[in-house]
Amino acid sequence: MGPWPRRGERGAGRPCGRPAPLSPRRGPRKVAAASFLPAAGGRPAAAMALAEAGARGRLVLWPRVVLFGDSITEHAFQERGWGAALADRLVRKCDVVNRGFSGYNTRWAKVILPRLIGKSASAESTVAVTVFFGANDSALKDLNPKQHVPLEEYAANLRSMIQYLKSVDITEDRIILITPPPLQESAWEKECLAKGDKLNRRNSTTGEYAKACVQVARDCGTDVVDLWTLMQKDQDFSSYLSDGLHLSTKGSNFLAAQLWSCLEKKVSTLPSLLPYWRDVDHMNPEVSLL
Repeated sequence: MGPWPRRGERGAGRPCGRPAPLSPRRGPRKVAAASFLPAAGGRPAAAMALAEAGARGRLVLWPRVVLFGDSITEHAFQERGWGAALADRLVRKCDVVNRGFSGYNTRWAKVILPRLIGKSASAESTVAVTVFFGANDSALKDLNPKQHVPLEEYAANLRSMIQYLKSVDITEDRIILITPPPLQESAWEKECLAKGDKLNRRNSTTGEYAKACVQVARDCGTDVVDLWTLMQKDQDFSSYLSDGLHLSTKGSNFLAAQLWSCLEKKVSTLPSLLPYWRDVDHMNPEVSLL
């Protein structure tokens, strides 16, 4: 795992080092559950304790961070992936949920989003949602019409998804947009030629979509990680990509570090879920655990 950013580092757009703090109600929520009723007769102490805990409504709905995007998100939990790095940082604090869909663009994403996140207790427990599209939207229309989405529609789709998330009580301070990364054309052209295709993306075109993503974030008041700009700043960005389009291990570490600067304050108020093992009363664990 690569180095994490110092406090106060940020991406482009809204300062990710200073996101709005969570209100107390966005911490771990406890929801009522149906009583657990063991069979009549002799009931073990643990079963009785579980029944009592259920009756008291002490089942915990764990907080979560949802990663929503295309293949770069779908691959985020691969070995040394950026999603896995975040999950490691957040273990025992909240779940990191991968909702990445290879090949998808914002036109399709806005259709499926209500199937993934609805107005429910799980939405209320959502600490953050990353929205990471553009690598497919920016494909050249004449060479890849299936995935291509016009620039203005791309921006409108991002706005639509932000408005939907707000409608299910996921406020803008919990939404993080991520621009597409830069495209290394020579490497991606090799991938295209191997499949019998021509180069179907251009870095300059991807940059226009990245700018649109940043503008949407500014207009809507969300955080944004301008990956396209950050990866090209004063450096050769080729090492950040595995095939010219998707992230390498170094690129995943870079993205995880940039995202952590956005997420750190959002999760800082979350307590560790369930007690440390040394704090459990081994003579009467139910008292500590329930």
